[in-house]
Amino acid sequence: GLGPTSDDLTREVTAEVLGIELIMDQAVLTGLEHFFAIRNRPMADANRKQALVPVGADVLPNPNGTAPGVYVPPRLNGRGHAAVFLLPGPPRELHPMFREEVIPRLKAIAGVEVASGCTELKFTGVGESDFHQGIDARLAEIEGLEIGYCAHIGEVDLRLIGTEEARAAGREIALAEFGQFLINEDGRSLEETVIRLFAAKGWTIATAESCTGGLISSRLTDVAGSSAVFTHGFITYANEAKRDVLGVDEALLQRHGAVSEEVARAMAEGALRVSGANAAVAVTGIAGPGGGTDEKPVGTVWLAWAVKGGETKAIRGFHPRNRKDFKLAVSQTALDGLRRLVLE
Repeated sequence: GLGPTSDDLTREVTAEVLGIELIMDQAVLTGLEHFFAIRNRPMADANRKQALVPVGADVLPNPNGTAPGVYVPPRLNGRGHAAVFLLPGPPRELHPMFREEVIPRLKAIAGVEVASGCTELKFTGVGESDFHQGIDARLAEIEGLEIGYCAHIGEVDLRLIGTEEARAAGREIALAEFGQFLINEDGRSLEETVIRLFAAKGWTIATAESCTGGLISSRLTDVAGSSAVFTHGFITYANEAKRDVLGVDEALLQRHGAVSEEVARAMAEGALRVSGANAAVAVTGIAGPGGGTDEKPVGTVWLAWAVKGGETKAIRGFHPRNRKDFKLAVSQTALDGLRRLVLE
């Protein structure tokens, strides 16, 4: 690491391996002192090590954190001709530094512009193994195309790296097979996509959550501009809340149980009625580890989407995971349902 703690040894090890002395860079030290001063915080002496730089190396500024990056050019590398970059680990620091400081230097070293780029497609409702089975072999046949997958709970990112022609061919194959599961091609999160689509249509959203405890609302309101779209978030965990806040009929709760299609539909329609929103999503399920039955095992969830002037839709899901992952998987399905709803 490049931080201030005793286990951050990257600078020291790099200098030792390359046979270069470390010196205190006064400009970096002054910047660190200023960073803490404007926050009215004393700077611990341990932070001084972040200003240590190999003699002759370039300091890579880090406006998003305290640890600057370091570039050791090939001419200083006594063990070969490699360029050495030391970069901070946190993505919000790493990504801007790589884009603004590393890429220009790599281009200068290469001496040529390579006509290569990256296309990223986000999918939900389909697994990484489905991609391998469905299109991996065909993508591998495209000359000059590199493919990469990044799987998250309820989502798979497909990265196509290569020339514009190669990426276009790969994109065509992916969309022909899995186009119905595509979230976007612009790198936005699912919740950002939902907010953008609803805002473009002038629609509003309400949520009625039981087993997710507000996670769907949280994800939506994490998005800048969500206030124009998100109106109400109801967390109706107990049956009494479902009844008193959303108007779910007590007879439905007694006859079918809280985790049922009938109650999910009633929750969504109640949220729509109380909020006056254009669309509402409701979720009710069993996160576990207890509470499951043979008929409704842990991981069972019912989701419903209601739309003003339209038909309420409901689906049953099953996510036998730990509580945190269960909630995330359910919220993903709920948001994707909103995305599909607004596109109809």
